[in-house]
Amino acid sequence: MDEKDSLFARPRAFLPFILVAVALDQLIKALVELYLPLHEALPVIPFLALYRTWNEGVAFSFLSDMDGWVIVVMRFIIIGVVLWWWRGSDRRAFLLNLGFAMIVAGAIGNIIDRFVYGHVVDYVLFHTETWSFAVFNLADALISVGAACVGVWEIFFQPKASRNGN
Repeated sequence: MDEKDSLFARPRAFLPFILVAVALDQLIKALVELYLPLHEALPVIPFLALYRTWNEGVAFSFLSDMDGWVIVVMRFIIIGVVLWWWRGSDRRAFLLNLGFAMIVAGAIGNIIDRFVYGHVVDYVLFHTETWSFAVFNLADALISVGAACVGVWEIFFQPKASRNGN
């Protein structure tokens, strides 16, 4: 291992990060299932509420009519692709490696939901009086922020030579 490797290129850093993120995601979802009433908003601040609902699909109920096991297989394939991409990525790129760790942690959290609850537990609702964003959870946030980290790295920080295939 090169000393210039980023923190999240090292298994002793990214494995605990993934385990803690998944454990926190599952703890929050268990508490939500125990204490938050289904489909009743609990206001936190004017534009944010806790709102327990179930997502039968992926990414904001997309593919909700699809069989749950197909969605689980799709998530495993996505994890496999991310791990394959991560393995060949720039080990010095902190943002890139952090993004991959976040995506994997979020995907695992939502897979566990499917096995434990039969659906994904969502509980965060951003809204205004006339508009609301899809309800989501910590795992969804990890996936989204992780994908943004990877995208920002690929667009703005990837060395020019590797973008041109040199």
